[in-house]
Amino acid sequence: MESITPQHYLILAFLLFSVGFFGVVLRRNLLLVLMSLELMLNGINVALVSFSRASGNLDGSLFVFFIMTVAATEVAVGLALLVALYKKRKSVFSEDISLLKN
Repeated sequence: MESITPQHYLILAFLLFSVGFFGVVLRRNLLLVLMSLELMLNGINVALVSFSRASGNLDGSLFVFFIMTVAATEVAVGLALLVALYKKRKSVFSEDISLLKN
């Protein structure tokens, strides 16, 4: 039986980041875009923890803690913006953001 190596975690991180990236690029619903951004951040977190464990230091885990803090802030601000957009335009699609300029 094979053991799980850091390369397996890096493949997982790449897949998470790729799915998140394509979700950001292809989706029109801003809630799904925010969820895709979270997937991208989680892919980065998996890669950082993998590198941290492989090298034997805790630097990557410390960065993951700060990334999770930034991600929580991003979600709070993003959801507040979505609520404001929905109240103003009754829609959460990305093409309606340009209408907020007026």
